[in-house]
Amino acid sequence: MTDLSLTVERTIKAAPADVFNAWLDPEMLRKFMMPAAGMSVPKASSDPAEGGRFEIVMSANGNEMPHAGTYREIKPHERLVFTWESPFSVGDSTVTLTFAPVDGGTHVTLTHERFVDAETRDNHQGGWTAILETLDTALAA
Repeated sequence: MTDLSLTVERTIKAAPADVFNAWLDPEMLRKFMMPAAGMSVPKASSDPAEGGRFEIVMSANGNEMPHAGTYREIKPHERLVFTWESPFSVGDSTVTLTFAPVDGGTHVTLTHERFVDAETRDNHQGGWTAILETLDTALAA
């Protein structure tokens, strides 16, 4: 386990409440939790309370990749912290999202901590960047 981390930022053209709530809504998770083209999310569930769990199953080329976690902190429309459990993560892998109102939308900062190695971190950097882009598109629809 290492202390490697990454940070991805994006301004999304939607109100902070809408951007924040998308991360807790299973139907919205199915629309944007796709880290690469050609992926889908056939299953997503969420118990949006501190200590509650979520599950996201990503699918690509017929292969399912389960992801899950526990909500550690839920500060409505401002901050969300959850563990990140996947085939590529290590124990204590944590994602922190902050949501700040800006002209034209919400500035989102995503920090993911704890990776096995630099290659895994770099792969997640690209994945989270794609996820935030897809979220922006999904909220605009």
